[in-house]
Amino acid sequence: MEAVHEFFKTVLGLGSEPRDLTIIQVCLRGLIVFGASIWIVRVADKRFLAQKTAYDAVLSFTLASTLSRAINGSGPFVATIACGFLLVLAHRFLAYCAVRSHRFGSLLKGHDTKIIENGMIRKEALADHNISLHDLDEDLRLQGLDSPNKVKEARLERSGDISIIKQEE
Repeated sequence: MEAVHEFFKTVLGLGSEPRDLTIIQVCLRGLIVFGASIWIVRVADKRFLAQKTAYDAVLSFTLASTLSRAINGSGPFVATIACGFLLVLAHRFLAYCAVRSHRFGSLLKGHDTKIIENGMIRKEALADHNISLHDLDEDLRLQGLDSPNKVKEARLERSGDISIIKQEE
C-alpha cells in the first residue's frame, strides 16, 4: 500500500509546490479532475447544468474554480476534489429544502416580477431590474410580438428570462 501511495505521490506530484509540477503531472491531474468532474456533475442534477438561477450559476463558478486548484497544484489534490463533491451535495440539499419551502426557495433563488400586465408596461419594475424599453422590445420581438398591447402578462423570471402570455384574440 505504501508503494502505491508513493507511486501516485510521484506521478501526480502530490505534496509538490505548483511551480515544481511537470507538464506530465499537470496533464495527468487534468485527466483525473476531468473524470472526477464528470462524476461530480452526474451527482448534481440536470437543473444545475441549465443554470436556471444565479444560485445555479454560483455553483458552476465555484465548482470550476475549486477543481482548477487540483489541476494547477494550488490546493491539495484529493481534498480539492472532495470539496467539489461537497459543493454539489450542498447545492442539492439546499435545492431540496427550497422545493419544500416556498419562502426558503424565494430567499435562495429569488422571485419573479410582473413587468407587463394587460398591455401596460410596469416601468418601475423595469427600472428595478435595469431593463430598458429597448431590451423589453427585443424580448417581445423574439416571442413574435411587435407591441406590449398584445401581452396579457409578462414576467421577469428568476432565471432572468422574460416569459410572456399573449392576449387572447
